[in-house]
Amino acid sequence: MSLTFGFSGRTAVITGAAQGIGAEIARFFQASGARIAPFDLDPERLKARWGTRSDNVAPLAVDVSDADAVVEAIDDVARWAGSVDIAVNNAGITRDAVVWKMTTAQWQHVLDVHLGGTFNITRAVLPHMRGAGFGRIINVTSYTGMHGNIGQANYAAAKAGIIGFTKTVAKEVARFGVTVNAISPNAATAMVADIPDDKLAELTAAIPQGRFAEPAEMAPAVAFLAADEAAYITGAVLPVDGGMSM
Repeated sequence: MSLTFGFSGRTAVITGAAQGIGAEIARFFQASGARIAPFDLDPERLKARWGTRSDNVAPLAVDVSDADAVVEAIDDVARWAGSVDIAVNNAGITRDAVVWKMTTAQWQHVLDVHLGGTFNITRAVLPHMRGAGFGRIINVTSYTGMHGNIGQANYAAAKAGIIGFTKTVAKEVARFGVTVNAISPNAATAMVADIPDDKLAELTAAIPQGRFAEPAEMAPAVAFLAADEAAYITGAVLPVDGGMSM
């Protein structure tokens, strides 16, 4: 058996796909033969990256925290492609503050996008996957969700919640031929670019490989979990972090 990352005939929905990790994951699936539906909140950035709808790309401006909008978008993808086989829950934001200064809006918005968005997309795609007897859901969590980080109680709570969500849904849908896994990435994204230089140097020093990954280095891990050959892997959290979580 060989792992070829061939996704011809598959349709992949990727959230937060206008830039960074999400865009690279979508690009990898597209290069591997999949039809892709890149979702993002920013329609202009989405169009600049993916253009307009074609036979194999269906960019959709979607607020993943809006449950009704998500259902409408997923049904649109299913009509366009005929199936929804893979879902990658990558969309995320930060609203950092120490907890005694964090507003209710900052807390809620981060949870709504990360954890709520993961729930909304997952709930919307599962009827399509269950009906087909096949599905791959890959959620993006974080080292912060397992270890915490000062000023990110909202982000840490959301990412920790995604881990519990991943394992629970994996148990619920295993009998339908659907797997649910997560990756914990460590890449040089826009979020990393906002970190002050002294803090960034400290974080980099904690990585055994001595560097943040390029966003494109996250895509093969997601593709592996989405592949036919990974059918016996579910409920796992795969660190893709240069050894930081060891």
